[in-house]
Amino acid sequence: KKKKKKSLASFFIKPKRRQRSHTSTKRTPATPHQRCRLFFCLSCTSLSFPPTSPPFSFCCDMDVSLSEQLNEANEIADVTPAKAIEILEAVIASEKTTEDDLKARELAIYKLGEIHAKLGDAEQLAILLKKIRPFFKSIPKAKTAKIVRSLIEFVSKIPDTVNLQIELCRESIAWTKEEKRTFLRHRIEAKLVQLYVESGKYNEAIQIITPLLREVKKMDDKPLLVEIFLFESIVHHKLRNIPKARASWTASRTAANAIYCPPSLQAEIDMQSGTIHADEKDYRTAYSYFFEAFEAYNNLSLPEAVKSLKYMLLCKIMTNNSEDVHSILTGKLALRYVGREVEAMRAVANAHRARSLKDFESVLNEFKAELKDDEMIASHISDLYEEMLSQNLCRIIEPYSCVEISHVAELISLDRTTVEKKLSQMILDKQFSGILDQGNGWLLLFEDVAKSGTYEASLDTIVNMGKVVDSLFDRAKELN
Repeated sequence: KKKKKKSLASFFIKPKRRQRSHTSTKRTPATPHQRCRLFFCLSCTSLSFPPTSPPFSFCCDMDVSLSEQLNEANEIADVTPAKAIEILEAVIASEKTTEDDLKARELAIYKLGEIHAKLGDAEQLAILLKKIRPFFKSIPKAKTAKIVRSLIEFVSKIPDTVNLQIELCRESIAWTKEEKRTFLRHRIEAKLVQLYVESGKYNEAIQIITPLLREVKKMDDKPLLVEIFLFESIVHHKLRNIPKARASWTASRTAANAIYCPPSLQAEIDMQSGTIHADEKDYRTAYSYFFEAFEAYNNLSLPEAVKSLKYMLLCKIMTNNSEDVHSILTGKLALRYVGREVEAMRAVANAHRARSLKDFESVLNEFKAELKDDEMIASHISDLYEEMLSQNLCRIIEPYSCVEISHVAELISLDRTTVEKKLSQMILDKQFSGILDQGNGWLLLFEDVAKSGTYEASLDTIVNMGKVVDSLFDRAKELN
């Protein structure tokens, strides 16, 4: 048959597309693994593999970049963390050493540590820290230090892991000594000192601080010096060595003034400053330091803001300004931290304002965990209780010259043994003149006798006369 000649217009008119019989649906883009599985599924069909063989058994043979696997793990981390952990471990175990692959392996370590921290699996974090040590040989030392410190911080986010953190720090210090990584060793030793302070092992902390300070001073690492001096001050304060605690605190502030200090570290220094001044009974200065720390913690949204707020209220109570507690708690900043700890300090302020020992004791029993578990608050609250007890006893016994101890105990609503012990202590401290008649159970009070200045004047006259005689004797010697 003769072929029909095509007209000139047929070259410029596009043929119509054949319409599909089924409805078209939008396809979502496939992940690298999904593309990989589809490829091998087609390969299996073309190579006539048995249909029972899994199409994804050849998936690892595809050349998928580490950054693509990392992105896939980030996408599924919240939904299926177990699968994400497998992918991240495969990325970390890879031996690729290009710049992009090393960056992907580093990010995979951070992501895997974050997942383990969310799951509360501290043991896996410890295993991860030991497993990745060969990887540190292929990255700079600064990145190595950042990874090690970050993984230890991930462990610290899991509760009740202080002992595990101590073991991790000890093992890491031994490894840094073998690898001769001095800078990283100093940082880990500083972290170990902090853990010893938190666990109450103050003597072990002092043994590490002394040689560490000597080495860091030679290197002139000011940021690390600030932290070490601060830890040393905290340790000496816990051991009740106030002069050394104050000296270390002064050294820490001096070093901090010479460099840029992060707000969180500056807040810790202010907290220690307020604590030392409160122990020295300088509550007004202590309040100003606690207020600075509270503002810093509040801006950073850290939980330590509640503790600094409690110490602020304590300073107001100790300076007999209990009425200011209510105005502070109704302020804009303090309203965010309303809770049982703050209510405990409000109850103490109300009992102190009412001068009621009975209310004070009921508050101590009701808020035992909030008041007595904190060492600083417990020590100052006990001093406040003793002061209130002394003031009430003096007010009760003031109109008497002889009074029964049982009657005083009944008026103050306390047992007789406690009242008798406190009265004897007040007599020894010379807060009033009197004696205890334990046979009859009486308290005998004496009037305060005004001191006469005659005896002191006579003694001064005798001393001056002695000086005159001595000078006359010396002149007589010269004449002879």
